[in-house]
Amino acid sequence: MAVLNHLLAAIRLTQLPKGQRRLTFYSEGKNYWPNLSGLIQTILSQTDIPICYLSSDGLDPGIQFQHDNYHSFVIGSGHVRNWVFENIETDFLVMTMPDLHQFQVKRSRHKVHYIYVQHALMSLHMAYRHGAFDHYDTIFCAGPHHVAEIRALENKYGLAAKNLVEHGYSRLDTLIASAKTAHQADTSTNGNSNHVLLAPTWGEQALIESGLALTIIDQCLERGYRITLRPHPQTIKLNPKSIHPILKKHHENPNFVCEDSLISQTSLHQSQIMISDWSGAALEYALGLNKPVLFVDTPKKVNNRHYLDIKLEPFESAIRNQIGQVLSVEIARSHYLKIWV
Repeated sequence: MAVLNHLLAAIRLTQLPKGQRRLTFYSEGKNYWPNLSGLIQTILSQTDIPICYLSSDGLDPGIQFQHDNYHSFVIGSGHVRNWVFENIETDFLVMTMPDLHQFQVKRSRHKVHYIYVQHALMSLHMAYRHGAFDHYDTIFCAGPHHVAEIRALENKYGLAAKNLVEHGYSRLDTLIASAKTAHQADTSTNGNSNHVLLAPTWGEQALIESGLALTIIDQCLERGYRITLRPHPQTIKLNPKSIHPILKKHHENPNFVCEDSLISQTSLHQSQIMISDWSGAALEYALGLNKPVLFVDTPKKVNNRHYLDIKLEPFESAIRNQIGQVLSVEIARSHYLKIWV
């Protein structure tokens, strides 16, 4: 039934008049709405340009969003989505998904201008796969490091110059803007709760998948801290079983919460410190809320073995000691983990 609904959505999309399909956004799911919503709402409020919003997730807030010039479609993440991408007729397609045209999701056979919007502050040459941005026409850059990295990649591999837009980073803007309000609304919680936020990246050597997160959670709870686990969306999608031992052991503990959506900002505002590894969430937490991060020094998240070809230190590596403290894996595994809140 889900596939049929996705197919019907694809048919509705193709039946829209071409003038209604000039600008299209695609979201992999609910956690990416915060990265796109600011752009969408600004365009709708300041222009008369119609927007089509495609999502792989029926729970995406972008599907429920309403505006006279806005049409939303749930197209899933399988064959229907892939067909839509290969055949879509639109002037511009805006996405937060790297690896365009490298795997299942291809560029359209029609002339489309592809725009990449950042979904993290991390550098573009270590945590992402080789060639992850090669098939985009325009890159929205969250900071000067992204500009430097794209130009360095182009020079190294002889790529055509992309349009680079110094756009900033909407999640950071939202966090900064909401911090004061959240503090005023939750003063009783903010100052006295000894609340730790555990927000790792995803992958085989990340805190949850490696089993180290359970040890850290055990220690926090034994010391009387409240702790919120905020798994990465890719961990939930690709390796949900890695979270099960944690939930099985602590789901009845009132001081433990597992937060499976990145849309809510409550735990970010209510916690006093974050424990992370190589997650981009740590950069948002430190730079947006001016709160400390305890980095467990797991192996670097390297999805591009050629990243050293670019003679630029990745942002997430360069900034660690400026926004927090780096802790060895051995200490994190022991019962000598010290957390200040």
